[in-house]
Amino acid sequence: MSDAAADDQAPDLSGKGRTLALLASAELLAMGLWFSASAVVPQLRAEWQLSPNMQSGMTMSVQLGFVVGALVSALTNLADRVPAQRLFAGCALLGAALNAAIALFASAPEPALALRFLTGVTLAGVYPPGMKLVASWCREDRGLGIGLVVGALTVGSALPHLLGALPGLSEQPGGLPPWRGVLLLASGGAVLAAIAAGLGIGPGPFLGKAARFDWRIALQAVSQRGVRLANFGYLGHMWELYAMWAWVPLLLRWSYAEAGWSERSARLAGFAVVAVGGVSSVLAGRLADRWGRTRVTILSLAVSGGCALLAGALVSTPMALTALCLVWGFAVVADSAQFSAAVSELSDPRYVGTALTIQTCLGFLLTLFTIRLVPALEGRFGWAWSFLPLALGPALGIAAMLRLRGLPEASKLASGKR
Repeated sequence: MSDAAADDQAPDLSGKGRTLALLASAELLAMGLWFSASAVVPQLRAEWQLSPNMQSGMTMSVQLGFVVGALVSALTNLADRVPAQRLFAGCALLGAALNAAIALFASAPEPALALRFLTGVTLAGVYPPGMKLVASWCREDRGLGIGLVVGALTVGSALPHLLGALPGLSEQPGGLPPWRGVLLLASGGAVLAAIAAGLGIGPGPFLGKAARFDWRIALQAVSQRGVRLANFGYLGHMWELYAMWAWVPLLLRWSYAEAGWSERSARLAGFAVVAVGGVSSVLAGRLADRWGRTRVTILSLAVSGGCALLAGALVSTPMALTALCLVWGFAVVADSAQFSAAVSELSDPRYVGTALTIQTCLGFLLTLFTIRLVPALEGRFGWAWSFLPLALGPALGIAAMLRLRGLPEASKLASGKR
């Protein structure tokens, strides 16, 4: 074959860099909706006299909404039947409106919880379609590409903690920023994300052919051995991740307060602990494309599980606790994109969006248990023992990835690097 003919058949990747950068920015801005209410739980607790269950509900309601939205999307193959960029834009815009409605209209926890649930439903149309778009642009570097999106998601999830620490926001008594302003800023970011997705993002040359409705595709998550083990690894990762993100910032605030350190410093530490995962997601993506998906995920799970075991022993020493939590925040999400990349490589190319959606549905369903478990343990035993059970997830995830590594179909991962 001549060089000219080979060039004619080569995929057009001329817009790849711009699209991935814009997509990562849109994910960052849209995912600020996720923890926008969780970041202002202290203010809501003071204003609405929230019970411990209601405090957990501010995060759990979003998780539950995401699970419902992802399940409906998976069963209807929505992520493979609607152009991903349109689905992303529409859901980000609707999520922004629902989140803003809490700040503008809610005066009690019950309507706020309902709006948080609906916000979670919309986010099921933001995160998986974003990963599908990345997969359509990346092949040999898919781990890095999805790592960019997960890294942006991570920083976006941390953003409300940073907004809550900005000195430009007029503070309420006790040094806490007004919670309505934090939610409105998060919604404004999601509107910008919707505009970016709707006007500036398109699919790449590796996009599978348009899929027809087939509800059985969702069952591949448990019926195909390779996909099933990749999802088991992901479940071990998710057992730990969102409970860590939801409660470690509050652990740091408690530790800082006990030591007489400032609330703003604790909020900045909480932001840093979550946001540092944005760096690790990109770094792990590059390494996984070179060294292999299973190797990187096993290492990440081992480090994060160890941090879960050690965090409780450092609650009375905030400086050491902060250092450990930064390592934990770096490791706990480093592997996330690689489970998604693995599923995209092991699944039917026509239904990558559905496969990724069912994966996230299963993972976020599991987080409902651990998000509720940590505060229950804290109330009974104190912070020193609250995070120990989170190490179970990484241990089981490591076992699943070791099994996947030994399968013949693992040769599809990372261009044969397993």
